[in-house]
Amino acid sequence: MIENPIERCAVLAMSIGEEAAAEVFKYMAASEVQAIGQAMVKIRQVTRAEISEVLEAFRQEAEQFTAVSLGSEDYIRSVLNQALGPERAASILDDILEPESNVGIDALNGLEPPAIVEIIGNEHPQIIATIIVHLSRDRASDVLALLPERLRNDVMWRVATFGGVQPAALSALTDVLNNVLSGQMSKRSKLGGARTAAEILNTMKAAEEAGVLSDLRERDADLAQKVEDEMFVFTNLEQVEDASIQVLMAEIDTNSLTLALKGAPDSLVEKFLSNMSVRQGEMIRDDLSDKRPVRLSTVEAERKAIVQTARHLADEGRINLKAMGDDEYV
Repeated sequence: MIENPIERCAVLAMSIGEEAAAEVFKYMAASEVQAIGQAMVKIRQVTRAEISEVLEAFRQEAEQFTAVSLGSEDYIRSVLNQALGPERAASILDDILEPESNVGIDALNGLEPPAIVEIIGNEHPQIIATIIVHLSRDRASDVLALLPERLRNDVMWRVATFGGVQPAALSALTDVLNNVLSGQMSKRSKLGGARTAAEILNTMKAAEEAGVLSDLRERDADLAQKVEDEMFVFTNLEQVEDASIQVLMAEIDTNSLTLALKGAPDSLVEKFLSNMSVRQGEMIRDDLSDKRPVRLSTVEAERKAIVQTARHLADEGRINLKAMGDDEYV
């Protein structure tokens, strides 16, 4: 009998087929997908009786299934690719298939940004960049905001040009974190690059973002353009499908949206207004016609907050941030 609830979920996921499992995973948090995926890797075989017991608990017909032979990384990879897309699936698969290597990273992500800065703030910028690419994007942004501007710009340059963790850097990193990242030595990181830099910039305050981008342009205009191309900004929402816009609006405050739309292109304003009730749209239109000045920093802060909400919803699989009719991320 399988008692562990995570293992029971893993058996169920393996039993219902790739497409059904992928559909279920779309509605789960990344941590839940990771936990079930780890259990799927560890369980090598279950008997018909165990499957029947699990399916009965979920009120399924046990007779539909036969004994399942597990231990298939290809199956897990296929399910996650269908559920999350190849890019999100790749990062989660690294955690699932080599979970022991992320213990230190999880510990760092659990610390407050000032504590992380206290640990790494005096280290070489390359060491800091190596740590930054392993943090969650929000946490990385908060840590960078606490660094001096010159150091922050240097670190972001290294993040954008990051090609992997070299042995020497990993050795120094392990010393810095007092072996918190033990297990990372044998694994060359797939993180970093223009996409990582863009994701971190998306969570920065406008002034800090502008400073980093300006420094990147001075160092390498082509690289800066690649980073900007990877960034998802408020105006990109105009290209998102209406269904996703409606889900997003349900998660944000009307006053916040009104401020964010101040000075926005008419086409973007209409994008939002066309996805709400006529009455609500008229109220926002009236507010937008108010000529009283609003601080640009306030508008930018609201736009950043909305973009962050959109990204969180996309990470959860609740909305799609692809441009309409486009297979690539805007």
